[in-house]
Amino acid sequence: MPGAPVDARVSVSLCTYNGEAFLGDQLASIARQTVLPGEIVISDDGSTDGTSVIVERFAATSPVPVRFLRNPTALGVTRNFERAIRATVGDLVVLSDQDDVWRPDRLERALAAFDARPELQLVCSDARLVGADGAPLGTTLFASLSIGPHERDRIRAGDAFGVLLRRNLVTGATAMFRRAVFDAAAPFPAPWVHDEWLAIVAASRGPIEFLDEPLVDYRQHGANQIGIVEPTLAYKISRLIQPGRQRNRDIADRVAGLASWLDDAREPAPRADPSAVVAKAAFERFRADLAPARWRRILPVMLRAPRGEYQRYASQGALDIVRDLLQPA
Repeated sequence: MPGAPVDARVSVSLCTYNGEAFLGDQLASIARQTVLPGEIVISDDGSTDGTSVIVERFAATSPVPVRFLRNPTALGVTRNFERAIRATVGDLVVLSDQDDVWRPDRLERALAAFDARPELQLVCSDARLVGADGAPLGTTLFASLSIGPHERDRIRAGDAFGVLLRRNLVTGATAMFRRAVFDAAAPFPAPWVHDEWLAIVAASRGPIEFLDEPLVDYRQHGANQIGIVEPTLAYKISRLIQPGRQRNRDIADRVAGLASWLDDAREPAPRADPSAVVAKAAFERFRADLAPARWRRILPVMLRAPRGEYQRYASQGALDIVRDLLQPA
């Protein structure tokens, strides 16, 4: 937006990979912000299309400085974001995917939240889900994640860590966080995706906030690096009959890594609950080690269910009891 004020505290971290189809729209939406960032850092992960031409053309007329990094070899989504964030200089970092479009007041709304609450560590917002052509799909990100009032109440009450330990609710494309969160979180541990790791580290340090407004058009298309699946009944049923043991092992490994990070954290993590982390890891190991034969799972699952661990630690709560009983090995 011509004449819009620049907030030097804010750095945009944008990652690209063969993004020529949509990148121009995203960059234009950043340039139209009612409050502009102090810089835009773009890290490209081995594009072979016209991405670099689009970036260079934008940089020539951008209202704010643009730095363009190119990885000599592809790093993958998480490592590419880590590289891009590391190169920023602002006290507040906002993440950007190459194929979305920001509402003009995205940065302004997130900054207002940080200014109102100096203790805040991370802000994320709802997003409108749109198709490849930009047309609305009739739902939002928060609706697709089935974020319930109980989870929202716990986050507002200061227990974001407990909520995110159960399941990640933070989508990086809608997030802004303090640079100090990245400094505590880096390097990102291999089993974690960048946004869920940054979110749990932020929640361990202090409060986070969810803005109900859809400040981003979150584009869904066949080439998404990470996308959203609408939680229809058919989808939920399909998950019940998919093999899940490896998924539980992966979650247990991630949570074990979180426990190690808490033990070695360079800075305090006052909102973390180490005992809950250990319990979550043990619970996921239990699920991963259930017998291949369904009939042999009935007794251990039924004995475990009354302990409340499915409600506290399983992403789908009581529905995961059914999943553990029915899923193939």
